[in-house]
Order: sequence, then C-alpha cells, then structure tokens
Amino acid sequence: MSSEGQKGGAEALDVSERGAARDGVAQSLDRRLFMQLLCYGCGPGEGVEATAGRLRESLATAGISSVFYADVTDPRGFGVLAWSEAPSDFVLKLRPALAAHATLVPKPDLTMFGRSYSTGYENDLAFWLLERPAATVLNEGWPWAVWYPLRRTGAFARLDPKEQGAILREHGAIGRAYGEADLAHDVRLACHGLDARDNEFVIGLVGKDLHPLSHVVQSMRRTRQTSEYMAQMGPFFVGYALWRHKA
Repeated sequence: MSSEGQKGGAEALDVSERGAARDGVAQSLDRRLFMQLLCYGCGPGEGVEATAGRLRESLATAGISSVFYADVTDPRGFGVLAWSEAPSDFVLKLRPALAAHATLVPKPDLTMFGRSYSTGYENDLAFWLLERPAATVLNEGWPWAVWYPLRRTGAFARLDPKEQGAILREHGAIGRAYGEADLAHDVRLACHGLDARDNEFVIGLVGKDLHPLSHVVQSMRRTRQTSEYMAQMGPFFVGYALWRHKA
C-alpha cells in the first residue's frame, strides 16, 4: 500500500490482547501462547511402552514443552500436547520429533490447535495469556484431562453485546466454582481460522480426578450458551498424563 493510501485509510489495526486496567493504565500485550494436541495410535507390532519411551526421548530434545497423555479410550493410543509462543516451533521442532517415528498412526479427528486469548477482564494479562495455561497442564497433581473443540451458532454473534455478556457470565461462574473447589481447571484457546472444521475454541479441562471433569461438562449443558447457542462440541479426547517436559 502506498504512503498516500495509508494516510487516507483507517487507523492501523491493533491485534494485541487487552486486560483490565491496572493502576489506571490499560493492559495490552501482543504475545500469546499457542497449544496443540496431536493424537496417535501405535502401529501394528509396535509395543506401547517402547513407543512411549522413544517419543519421550525425542520430545525431550526437541526444545518444545509437552505433556504425554495415555488415551483412556484406546489402549494403544496416546496424545501429545505441546505449546510455545512461536507457532513456527510446531513446524520446526515438534513436527520433526514426531515424524521421526514412522510407525505412528495419526488420529486427525482429534487434532486441536489454538491460541490463548483475553476477555478484557484479566487483572494480570501476561499471567493469564502466557503462564497460567502452561502451569495448568504441567501441574503434577492434575493428571486427568479432557480436551475438546467447540463452535457456537451464528445467532450468538448477532446478539446484543449486553446479552452476550450475561450468557458468558453464567457459563464462567460455573467454571470458576469448579476451579475454586479444585475439581476442574480450564485452559481456553481460540482457534478461529486454525481449525480444519471451523471450530472457534478449544477447551482443556484438567484435574486430580476424572469424574469432576465429566461433571462440569454436564453442568454446562444447562447454560444458555450450550443449550441454545452451541452448534458443535467434540470430539472429546480423554487422557491421563504419564509425563511432562518443560523446555
């Protein structure tokens, strides 16, 4: 675009994340954490434990943080959750580490990829965007995890912002209650344009026991957001963390 076009056009777009004001100063941060879940099965004739051991060695030297989940629904399956601020790390570090294991059988329906985002109310924006998601999945006291994508209907986007806010507060209050009781802790990621099936968000629920993670999903079914404005949820990946690596 020419300089004349820039002068005559609208103000430059700002894609930064924003949080609540601190000491009267608005918070703004153009950083975010990307997280990806990739799921696989062991190839014919491959031992599950041997495969897990080789993967652990590869991921430990790949230079990207990760969690290795056993897939509860598949005795020969597992999931690898990785995260980084640099999306290129998933191509230049994670991809080669996994591609080196030619016998892995990918499960593309369970692939999830998203970025941390702000709601505009975070009192510590950097913590919520960069530190909290990683700390949640790395917590050794919370080995159980349920990951799933979701997409809302177009009708939700057309609602008045005040009505949207009320619906989201109802949904958020349930999540906070489970978190404060140490029953379920969430990771919320946006995946607009990053998901093959046009999902909007990826949700991770982690905790010390599996039942509360199922229970919070059940409780959310009664909210207006889920019962009236949810177009699609799932598929669901249910995993148990066997090991974690922080790069």
